[in-house]
Amino acid sequence: MDDLLSGLRACAEPTRLRLLALAERGVFCVMDFTDILGQSQPRLSRHLRLLCEADMLERVREGANVWFALAPEETAPGSLARAILARVPQDDAIISADRRQAARVLSERARAASEVFRRNGADWDEMRALGLPAPAVEEALLAHLPPAPIGRLLDIGTGTGRLLELLAPRIAAGVGIDASRAMLALARTRLAKPGLRHCAVRLADMYRLPLPDASFDAVILQMVLHYAEDPASVLAEASRVLRPGGALVVVDLARHEGGEAIDRLAHRWPGFSDTAINEFLNGAGLHPGATLSIPGPFEVRLWSGRRGADAAMATSALTHTFPSATPAHLKAI
Repeated sequence: MDDLLSGLRACAEPTRLRLLALAERGVFCVMDFTDILGQSQPRLSRHLRLLCEADMLERVREGANVWFALAPEETAPGSLARAILARVPQDDAIISADRRQAARVLSERARAASEVFRRNGADWDEMRALGLPAPAVEEALLAHLPPAPIGRLLDIGTGTGRLLELLAPRIAAGVGIDASRAMLALARTRLAKPGLRHCAVRLADMYRLPLPDASFDAVILQMVLHYAEDPASVLAEASRVLRPGGALVVVDLARHEGGEAIDRLAHRWPGFSDTAINEFLNGAGLHPGATLSIPGPFEVRLWSGRRGADAAMATSALTHTFPSATPAHLKAI
């Protein structure tokens, strides 16, 4: 009886319940929890200590870090923790926001741990880390965008800023956002080159862009959506900042069976089908456009959508340049 009451008391506090829900999704350290929950380290350390004393969480030290995981299911505290979490509404706004932040933290951790990232630094690119044909993908993206000045462009999940550098000659202004300070530091170094002063990057959450409505002519998400806990919400937020007639381009993996490289980078989704992406685009108020396939170890797809009630009837440079400019080794779907 005492053990049961101890466990119930340990969980009966909002922050501790959130910590348990996060631990159910993976192993985190204190700094991860402070990043996800936005609370101070001393405060969270106290809550974690209480959960560990009640045996609801396991505490494992690895070098300088201490990691926290949900107690094993076969133990009484672990079973109790899971029974409690099973009664937490999955659509709870706070828990859903925590899940989104946790997915970001896990993806950043995997990216930073990548051998290719450690070796190449500012030249790191996830497509190259997966052995994908990055030049062919960039060629396809350039062919898919209008050759004339695009206006204002937003690159969501800009990483090291490679896309802004690539598209700089075609845009009036470019903004890249990323949730990783380390990546933004690399991007700022890249964008310090001559001819790139009209491009800038900033720290931001792709679910809550600190940007006005209808403020961009084009938005690109390259190799970003598979990390998103809620892809539909990401595309809805991207659509919000698009001007009427503006274009959204998603470059990501087609649905696949996974693999060691994918697991190592902590992808949340095993790629996407055309049906899934088109549903996301329609749900965001966008009219789906042409789709392009780039073969490789994992098939890369390029999907597009256009904002506006008259988008399907609009004369679109994005659509018109696509068929004639498609390189021979690429496949239009």
